[in-house]
Amino acid sequence: MKKLHYLKSIANFMLIGLAITTLSRIILFFIFKERIDDTPDYWYIFPIGLRFDLILLCYLSFLPIVLITFIPSKHLYYINRFLNIYYIFFLCLLLIMELSSSDFIKQYDTRPNRLFLDYLIYPKEVMGTLLKSYLGSIALTFVVMGGFIFLLIKKRKTLFSTPDAPYKMKLILFVPVAFLLFFGARGSLTSKRPINASNAVFSFDQLTNCMGLNSLYTVAFAAYSLKNEDNPAKMYGKMEANEAYSRVKKYMTAEASDFTDAELPLLHTQTPDSLNPQPMNVVIFLQESLGAEYVGSLGGKPLTPNFDALTKEGLLFTNLYCTGTRSVRGIEAVVTGFLPSPSESVVKLSNSQSGFFTLADLFKSKGYDTSFIYGGMANFDNMASFFNGNGFENIVDEEDFDKDGKKYALKGTWGYSDEDLVVKANEYFKSQKGKPFFSLMFSTSNHEPFEFPDGRIELYDKQKNTVNNAMKYADFAIGKFFEMAKKEDYFKNTLFIVVADHNTRTYGKHLVPIHKFHIPALIIAPGVAKGSKYDKLCSQIDLAPTILDMIGMNVETPMPGRNLKKLKDDVVGRSIMQFHDINAFRVGDQVVIMQPKKEPLQFKIKNDTVLEAVPLDKELAKDALGHVTAASDLYSQRKYTTKKNKKTGN
Repeated sequence: MKKLHYLKSIANFMLIGLAITTLSRIILFFIFKERIDDTPDYWYIFPIGLRFDLILLCYLSFLPIVLITFIPSKHLYYINRFLNIYYIFFLCLLLIMELSSSDFIKQYDTRPNRLFLDYLIYPKEVMGTLLKSYLGSIALTFVVMGGFIFLLIKKRKTLFSTPDAPYKMKLILFVPVAFLLFFGARGSLTSKRPINASNAVFSFDQLTNCMGLNSLYTVAFAAYSLKNEDNPAKMYGKMEANEAYSRVKKYMTAEASDFTDAELPLLHTQTPDSLNPQPMNVVIFLQESLGAEYVGSLGGKPLTPNFDALTKEGLLFTNLYCTGTRSVRGIEAVVTGFLPSPSESVVKLSNSQSGFFTLADLFKSKGYDTSFIYGGMANFDNMASFFNGNGFENIVDEEDFDKDGKKYALKGTWGYSDEDLVVKANEYFKSQKGKPFFSLMFSTSNHEPFEFPDGRIELYDKQKNTVNNAMKYADFAIGKFFEMAKKEDYFKNTLFIVVADHNTRTYGKHLVPIHKFHIPALIIAPGVAKGSKYDKLCSQIDLAPTILDMIGMNVETPMPGRNLKKLKDDVVGRSIMQFHDINAFRVGDQVVIMQPKKEPLQFKIKNDTVLEAVPLDKELAKDALGHVTAASDLYSQRKYTTKKNKKTGN
């Protein structure tokens, strides 16, 4: 052990850090015990908390181990001085974040996050509020922090001095020590991806889940996420928010009298032609990468015989376009109806992790069971965290498949196969026994490396693991799902929509390869004309408002998408497509392309692959900019929500 004595400063730093976070978690547990006690297996917050505390402390220990190992001993005095400051600074930061957590949680029902950072921009207003409302907490923080800093400074030589050690020995030990820190910072070596905040999700209660994190981690994660929040004004040009909203409203089916709250500019009522006295279930079956080019009924390859047969039983959208090229963008459009923008999808952004409008939150408020069912790991792309904070009560993913002990067809790189997913979903829907439910199912099999069970389909390509064969297998699972569902009681009172999140690899010779945004959607439900088609140009964001009308539900939503049932025949269709940092705003056969720091361009679409440059319609270009500007303002000002969530501060 003497050989490792030179590492004592790192060890003491980590031990003190763990003491701070663990003690804080215990105190917070007792403060919010009445709420946490209602959560099954609430004790998980402690092992999960230990894991995330170690992740943070291991990250912070990388720099010290590099300095201690590689800087020659003759500079040991300067190393010690720097590390004393380094350790004391981060331990104080850790402590002050934990001391601020209780009041923040009481106000916002979660640990400090992006909102905490936003408040730092307004120190005068924030300090005034704190002094008026939290004077006792501020006094306690000053006393505790003062005593803590005094003790650290007094004991710094004992705690944080780095004794000399042979240079050769430090070099030899660097590899195993660095590996242990890497392992700790990553959180796992068995997972394909580093541990992130979604791995703390184990319950239906957002507050309980956040107890498994620590506040320095959550704020650091929020700061890190800011890099994904591109500023459209800097990219495409400035526009006042009021003008932007007026331009968005031009394209909505809501009338001026439908808007209900000046502070939530897009919030409006949507009333169907006839109310349904019995709540209707809604199931969205989101298909990974199923572009129109793979769908026979849309003129694509003959890979979807089951989907094509089902089109005779429902409403097929023949001219629907997705909003982006990532699954989270598709989820954003279908589940929230939010406008696409150059920022990351709201699924991944910190300011939308709670209180953000989703269909799940809407249906939950109506007494529905709400669920996300996925054969892979729900923490991917931050899905679990977003869903958990925005109305999804039940998240069923790969771990649930692992635990139930049943024999499934295949567990691949991305999780369990699509047929396993549909079997699991069908069992879940049957278990509701008459309670209305809303569910998002998300497929995985038609994702590279295209793994699926043998013997299910007649291969389209000779080599098995190809995109064409995977698409055909995905179609097999769609057919199997409906075959099972039709035998169950819930089928007769359910609206099903099968829709793609996006196409496969999106590429093309144009600034925006429009043909790669064309996707299928099919609605099967009671009252929907069999074999019907909707041929007008439309967008993924139009699906959610249309679904709500079709189930006969009177609602209030901020969704800017169109209710296609109410869209007048003489109104031209539109779609919006985000391709990396390029935004395409299409109305009929005209499309405006906005690129960063360039003047917009306009093209006439002769077909999806043939575009002809035309003079720019400045009003259409302003409409395009208005939609992106509105998306940014809705997100940054937390205006994409309901009156209920606005009142509670979520």
